Amino acid sequence: MAQAKLMGRNASARKYDILTALGVHACRGDKHLQRLVLRLITLIVARYNWQSDELCVGQREIAQLWSVDERTVKRDMARLREIGWLTVKAAAARGRVTVHGLDLDAIARTTEADWAAVGPDYAARMRGTPEETPAPTGNVVPFPRAAPGAEAPIWDRARHRLAGENAALCAAWFDGLKMVEGDGDRLHLKAPTRFHADYVMTHHMTRLIHALRSEGVESPSLTITA
Repeated sequence: MAQAKLMGRNASARKYDILTALGVHACRGDKHLQRLVLRLITLIVARYNWQSDELCVGQREIAQLWSVDERTVKRDMARLREIGWLTVKAAAARGRVTVHGLDLDAIARTTEADWAAVGPDYAARMRGTPEETPAPTGNVVPFPRAAPGAEAPIWDRARHRLAGENAALCAAWFDGLKMVEGDGDRLHLKAPTRFHADYVMTHHMTRLIHALRSEGVESPSLTITA
């Protein structure tokens, strides 16, 4: 997972992935690691600026947030810097607090061994490798959908193909996408929420592009908005 500012359409879903990596790593560790990671996650959620990669909070405020004394804050912040998850972007000077940043590469390196506990799709996504189509699970056989005709809109045909690959996944994420515009290789879909759009763009774009190509779109240009 390359170090980068988390901005743009896929940012919110990537934030969840990073917090998941920290959380699953903590769950597989001892109580001391669990406490440290819980405090870091709380600090990230409450005070971290994802766009500027800045955590600018004084020890007194952190102590209040964590319900500990400032000595504990000093110790734990030093530990987070020692393992490389926090970096110093600007040292404290003239009454100003230290400005920290997150080292996403260091977090990835430390937590990578735990990604498989979340699932192979998550591990592939965190490594930046193409995700495989998951096999259908459970013993419920979905009712087959009628195949759209050759003259049907391209998204209807692609969505039918996606449903054939994984009906549950399609029902959860793709059926809610409505085609706003389709012009040649360019397709604009509308999602019910911003999170829905971000999640599909981050987690399932490879699958959507493959479905469109299978339906005859040579070089798909896909946009998903809320």
